[in-house]
Amino acid sequence: MDTQTTIERAQAVLAGGCDSPVRSGWGVNAPMFVQTRAHGASAYDENGRRYIDYIMAYGPLLFGHTHPSLVTNLDEIARDGFVWGTTHPEEIRLAERIRSYLPSMERMRFVSTGTEAVMSAIRVARAYTRRNLILKFAGNYHGHTDLALLNAGASAYTSDAAASGIPAGVMRDVVVARYNDLESVDVFLRGREDELAAVIVEPIVGNMGYVTPVSGFLEGLRERTQRYGALLIFDEVITWLRFGLHGAQGRIGVAPDMTTIGKIMGGGAPIAAFGGREEIMRVLAPEGQTFTGGTHGGNPFCVAMAHRVIDLLVEHPEYYDYMDGLARRLAEGIRGHFRERSLPYTVVQSESIVDFKFRPGPPNRNYDDALAADRVKYAAYYAAMFERGILLPPSQNEVMFVSVAHTHADIDDTIAAIGESL
Repeated sequence: MDTQTTIERAQAVLAGGCDSPVRSGWGVNAPMFVQTRAHGASAYDENGRRYIDYIMAYGPLLFGHTHPSLVTNLDEIARDGFVWGTTHPEEIRLAERIRSYLPSMERMRFVSTGTEAVMSAIRVARAYTRRNLILKFAGNYHGHTDLALLNAGASAYTSDAAASGIPAGVMRDVVVARYNDLESVDVFLRGREDELAAVIVEPIVGNMGYVTPVSGFLEGLRERTQRYGALLIFDEVITWLRFGLHGAQGRIGVAPDMTTIGKIMGGGAPIAAFGGREEIMRVLAPEGQTFTGGTHGGNPFCVAMAHRVIDLLVEHPEYYDYMDGLARRLAEGIRGHFRERSLPYTVVQSESIVDFKFRPGPPNRNYDDALAADRVKYAAYYAAMFERGILLPPSQNEVMFVSVAHTHADIDDTIAAIGESL
């Protein structure tokens, strides 16, 4: 089939030819990848060619595409309807299960996307504190609301706020600090401490490459928000379930006031949630005066999918060790190629995430590091890997996600392709 014709058709009816800019391939100066099907760890183009997929829908496909436990007998959970617009027992049970793993989410509300979850959490934080100022971090991605897009990571290059449709009023109520830098936080908040409603942060970052918090960073945010009477919001849209049932907060041992989750929870189905301490969540109507809501929030189909995802992880705890083993094998293979060629790049790996940047030196610690990576080199690398049947994210800000569906053969083929591509 003629992929170029398909791209032209897309450009004639879809804005930019796609529904999310990164899909266009502009970040790597490559043609848009047109996919027709997927199975396991494999994505297929219009001509039926197989690619080993490390995008995994940008994180949520922990089990790969079409895992039997998720796609079998879907008629059973669709039989009584996709959406009701009413509260139901399985929605309550799902909230109870989530709270058992994330105790900081004493009360929660379901929505459809991570963007909605973050938008709602920020509104609640402002209502609870009766303040407006939000502090976020450059390179952290929290969806595509106005506030969240300022200096965001992922594929959201927002260098000109006005040209991006972000009003000046929004910019007055947000400050953007440097990740892993408490001094930067203090500088931006100096004199405005009593205006601060919340600090929102990815506790472990997957949107400017893979970045871990340095010792004391999240603890410092916890101490400052408590001192200033503000809230600490953890965006765990990527990290919850990717880093275990207790998420990043369970691993790090820092409890936020509010949490947002999504993506992986539905195994690909659109479901997300935001929640926090009981007294905070009481500001929401009908108890309080703050409105959030949506017809699809907690719909029975997506809730049933989320139960299937959690069931699968509970029944197969060995999945985490399996993915970690594959990711370690991949990371060490990449390191071997770098050693052979005396390339000064650092490979990072944690659980099922593998990442490196075309930037000499230690791993990324902030967005400045991420922006210093060589985008031209990554574009050439992306094209060389694509030619060899490896589907990488078309943006150097993203990471490689390993899934349960990947095999040792997939990893070995990928390592070989990396050697040839380099």
